[in-house]
Amino acid sequence: MSPGPHRFVPLEFERVPEAEMLRRARELRELLQRRRSVRDFSPEPVPREVIEEAIRTAGTAPSGANRQPWRFVAVSDPDLKHQIRVAAEKEERENYEGGRFPPEWLEALAPLGTDWRKPFLETAPWLVVCFKEEWGVLPGGRKIKNYYVNESVGIACGLFIASIHAAGLVTLTHTPNPMRFLSELLGRPDNERPYILFPIGYPAPGATVPDITRKPLDAIAQWNR
Repeated sequence: MSPGPHRFVPLEFERVPEAEMLRRARELRELLQRRRSVRDFSPEPVPREVIEEAIRTAGTAPSGANRQPWRFVAVSDPDLKHQIRVAAEKEERENYEGGRFPPEWLEALAPLGTDWRKPFLETAPWLVVCFKEEWGVLPGGRKIKNYYVNESVGIACGLFIASIHAAGLVTLTHTPNPMRFLSELLGRPDNERPYILFPIGYPAPGATVPDITRKPLDAIAQWNR
């Protein structure tokens, strides 16, 4: 992460016919249309190599000034997963039952059937926590500012989710609030803040998800004025 001018190289780009372009776009959309957030996981093991590839895919995301302000911490150790669950449920119980969540948010969550209990944090074979780096540190110890951190890390997490789904697995974007306990349990430095926790694995046999729909194109897109 050293500052200075970058060397430029030719762009690797393959132009495809419009029909092929549309086919690829449609296939990706149809694949991701089947993606769902899952809370019922099987304990069946998942190869580490699959998680590595998903993290590599996340690392291809664009970022402000190419600072790449993300760190993905993968957890499979049962004892550590248990500690994460205990700490997360402590915070979530305060959110749901201790008055932290406003009534409007609890009302919005009600149809999804969620509460403070998070057994998936132990059941899922992998937990991957994405941390955002609020500033960088050069080899000599000098701090440098990272730019557009939330935007950059959000894009990386989106690519991570897509990769997990494309691999044939399921995940969930879990954001217990506050999440400082993740920094402490995972030994992360002061320049990092927890962003999203992803439990990852296979769905449990008979797993169910809420019966929801996605907004149609005309509700999310506008063409010119």
